Amino acid sequence: MQTGPREIMTPFRPIPLEVPEGMAPNEFFNSAENLNDLVHNNGLLTNPEGLLMYRKALGHSNVFDTSIIYNTSQSVLNPLGRPVRRTQVPPQTRNVWNRMNQIMIEYMVEKFPDPAEALVLAGEASLDATWPLTSPGVPSIRMLHNHFIVFDMDQLRNAELADPSNPNLTDGGQHSLFEEHMHDVYRQFFNEALDLDILAVNNDPRGRLELTGYPQGLPCWEISGGVEALKDPRFWKEYDYLLKGFIDFYRTFFSQVSTRNAPIQKDSYFPDAIENILLFNNDFLKTAKTVRDRCIKDAKYANSIRWAPAFKQLIYRNDSGKLVATISQNSIGNAITELLGVVVKREPDAAAYEKAEPALVEKLLEVRQRLIEADLGEGIETEYWGASGVDAR
Repeated sequence: MQTGPREIMTPFRPIPLEVPEGMAPNEFFNSAENLNDLVHNNGLLTNPEGLLMYRKALGHSNVFDTSIIYNTSQSVLNPLGRPVRRTQVPPQTRNVWNRMNQIMIEYMVEKFPDPAEALVLAGEASLDATWPLTSPGVPSIRMLHNHFIVFDMDQLRNAELADPSNPNLTDGGQHSLFEEHMHDVYRQFFNEALDLDILAVNNDPRGRLELTGYPQGLPCWEISGGVEALKDPRFWKEYDYLLKGFIDFYRTFFSQVSTRNAPIQKDSYFPDAIENILLFNNDFLKTAKTVRDRCIKDAKYANSIRWAPAFKQLIYRNDSGKLVATISQNSIGNAITELLGVVVKREPDAAAYEKAEPALVEKLLEVRQRLIEADLGEGIETEYWGASGVDAR
């Protein structure tokens, strides 16, 4: 079977939401009004920390697909001022967030134990204010949220090959600025700056999914201990280290692109490593100069730069059944699935969606019950399900 990214069609039930005239859809989706509708029509669980679990109305997969969002729509009305990554979440909320993530991933692996039958992933994409709200590719809900998705491997095997030039598939390999020009220093920075015990560098090319060949060219870390390691708070600290290291590298690089010989930013996480590794590396600074020179001469290129950190970070299960963590080097697209070579096209087809809905909702309610029992929230009643138990209506 040919290796390459796959494109699948996922049916959904059309959403009866009207976007106000003169307003872009992604502007409306960031509103408190839209989040209120999400809670009442698709909400599954909420807690005092402001974390909301909900069914994806426009899902990636109808096998299993849900999100947990840090719902600040009522408390932070400026969509550009909301927490959009785990490093910005208050410690108490982050502790609850991590426990919810642990239970969700454990459930997916338990219910779909065979990697030959199911692709399991959980992760988040950058929601930073890196582009204007109306630009293509800007997140539709600018609040921190994790995706929890399972794809049927037979569906992926039978799917058409995706166009590898699709801009959403250019996070790694030859397309990535970091990978092509700064491969060695990028990995050196992660290896020397971060204090990792549970996350172990995985340089084995078999870490890629054999079917898609993705993720391409990205540093990957095997999670020693698998699902059990996710119950250790140390793991989540290390998972945060990956993001902090990425942010430091990204911001340092683009500060040098913006201003020659720029100082280390005061709020850096690993200033010593920045000084000793990045700002004394010829490849790093040469690449910054190349990009800076092109920005000066090419207005279109300069306008395409995402000056603030743009990333996708996820945990996925590889073909060997190992849990692997990775983070993208220069996120262009939005969909977290494309980091693994899965392009999803949504198709409005209520009848097809309704065939898959009972099994999907049954699993969502089952994992919701586990969260309730762990004191991680209370169930939400909607038109489609009750507030507790698995009493789907």
